[in-house]
Amino acid sequence: MNTTLLMPPQSQNQSIEASVKPRINKVIDDLIASLPNRDLLTSGQRRGIIARYAAVLEGNFIYWMTATLLSVQSEAARPILLENLYEEVRDAHPAMLRRFAIAARAFPNDLDALAVNKELTDVRLFLGQLSAVQSLATMAFFEGFIQKFMAYLADLAVAQGSVEMEYTDVHGVCDIAHTDGLFRALATEQEINPLDPAKDVLEGVYLLRNLIDRIMFSRDEALSD
Repeated sequence: MNTTLLMPPQSQNQSIEASVKPRINKVIDDLIASLPNRDLLTSGQRRGIIARYAAVLEGNFIYWMTATLLSVQSEAARPILLENLYEEVRDAHPAMLRRFAIAARAFPNDLDALAVNKELTDVRLFLGQLSAVQSLATMAFFEGFIQKFMAYLADLAVAQGSVEMEYTDVHGVCDIAHTDGLFRALATEQEINPLDPAKDVLEGVYLLRNLIDRIMFSRDEALSD
């Protein structure tokens, strides 16, 4: 007699979210806690953080989300990703970010781009593997981080003399819903397209964390002053 207990899909989804979400939130909380004291940053350091952030996000976020969309098999996950992409394109979020950086006198230059090149390449190549569950975890992490990071980023821009806050205002609100949606997509994708148990679901999260660390603490800070 087969006594194996099969969990219903809803229970499986809840179990996956309960196991992965706290780990991702811990990485986010540790990152936020590690941010440098904004009151102690020089103008050059503030400029560098904003510029490196803009250099990474303006040309890559839509690519990251598109790669994640291409990777998924779950029909329930696709609308969540498409809605995120729709908002990015319809509201021209890259242009919004560019206005933010320019107003803060922090438009990125070649040195800003080169400072994050290795870590950015690592993230691009990883998402290019089209590992659905890992990609969804990575993007859920990033959206969760962004919603908590926006107030800090806005403060840096204000200290730079900027009053252009549309980018930080929008992303401090919309990314809450985006994060929740991505965690739902992660659960449904894992149900029909489970990750190989030998792989770490947070592999991409750690790569993206390294990229964020480089944005915040560049080895080449003096070059971008």
